Amino acid sequence: MYFKSLAFLFIVFSFAVSAQEITIPIDTTIITQHTANIRGSSVEYTATTGMQPVWNSDNKAMATLHYTFYKKKVKKGKEENNRPLVISFNGGPGSASAWMHIAYTGPKILNISDEGYPMQPYGLKDNPHSILDVADILYVNPVNTGYSRTLKIDDKEPNRDLFFGINADIKYLAAWLENFVSRNNLWLSPKYLIGESYGGTRVSGLALALQEQQWMYLNGVILVSPADYLSFDADTALSSSLFLPYFTAAAWYHKALSPNLQQKELKHILPEIEEYTLDMLLPALAKGSLLPNSEKENIATQMATYTGISKKVILQHNLDLPSSVFWKELLRDKSGNTIGRLDSRYLGMDRKLAGNRPDYSPELTSWLHSFTPAINYYMREHLNFKTDLKYNMFGPVHPWDNRGNNTREHLRKAMAENPYLHILFQTGYFDGATTYFHSKYSMSQIDPSGQLKDRMHFKTYHSGHMMYLRQADLKTSNEDLREFLKQTNQENKTAKY
Repeated sequence: MYFKSLAFLFIVFSFAVSAQEITIPIDTTIITQHTANIRGSSVEYTATTGMQPVWNSDNKAMATLHYTFYKKKVKKGKEENNRPLVISFNGGPGSASAWMHIAYTGPKILNISDEGYPMQPYGLKDNPHSILDVADILYVNPVNTGYSRTLKIDDKEPNRDLFFGINADIKYLAAWLENFVSRNNLWLSPKYLIGESYGGTRVSGLALALQEQQWMYLNGVILVSPADYLSFDADTALSSSLFLPYFTAAAWYHKALSPNLQQKELKHILPEIEEYTLDMLLPALAKGSLLPNSEKENIATQMATYTGISKKVILQHNLDLPSSVFWKELLRDKSGNTIGRLDSRYLGMDRKLAGNRPDYSPELTSWLHSFTPAINYYMREHLNFKTDLKYNMFGPVHPWDNRGNNTREHLRKAMAENPYLHILFQTGYFDGATTYFHSKYSMSQIDPSGQLKDRMHFKTYHSGHMMYLRQADLKTSNEDLREFLKQTNQENKTAKY
């Protein structure tokens, strides 16, 4: 009898549990008050976090996006209206906004080492370099990242093509931002977009979409380690050759260059490599089988000098050295470690020395090690956003529609239409995914005429994809943001040519 009762209770309990569903908050706002020490001064601010719907053409909520908005407490009126608004996106596609939120520009940052490695106890601390003292900041999680989710309409999931593609992503986010700016009375604020990695593609397209679809004009677009697929997906000659300066930088960091190069500062080496890339390697790869053997030998010899990879390996790849081979090969006969893709300062440990690519990305596993507990704790305990939804550091957004990528041209057109608009690139020397020289090339191709070059700015740092994880670069990169905001303050300036 006892076991029958127990079984009955178990069935009833199971039914009760199975009947439960996690509720997705659709339109919510949670406001908390905080103080942070920034650049030696106490800054009082309001944090607003919540969910705001994405409306379809029938004005029904088809998704809801999680956001966090920080606003410094200032006097009402001119000071409040003149404060810049910086709108922050990460990349992926499919990545949450946590990365720049709690490691770069926000008022709190991870408890990590000065070089960016995980430390226990996990947690956060004041960010003494946050730009919140000079700008309000909005962090946005696109659909299926963070706590953001699609919503059923009449018990049916919305068409995924409305969200998961280059142009779909830009279109719905532009409309969402217009709604957010209106709800929060931010139309008078000078506005900036900042996007990291794929976020660079996203904000390049948003610059024009906001202007032409929402009539919202920007003062600046900031591209942090941007992924410009027009250069990465180009023909082999171009996409492959642009990696060479990065190879040199990573080899220099690991002391794998010849003594005459290794003894120099990196900034004194790279101009030579950049020139060689465009003047020698790019044309050589473009010639393909037409390249004379003697010239091929000479190029391979020089590449070996510049990369720390043997001439034999370079010739085996017909001068087209894959980055995955570089990550595996550079230290194979030294320490036996692999090096990271997104940040080549990080070391990995593979099962076998043999092979043409690392088993895993040591930098990414390191970052997830510290970011995931921190963002979950921060949202619940500091910002009081409590839900049973999983915080997606990387969300299900694939397959992603990459067709019709005109974002580089759209950024140029946005700049041409808007004399106020400037752009800033921020890149790390040791980023092997979206390399600093790919970014420099992309910048040169935005406007080949050169008419806009005075409104383009380029900064590099001695770290990788997320250059701000290194304490010294966290300070420098935020100071560069401050200077950019100051340079692009257009108060009392006429928007005309």
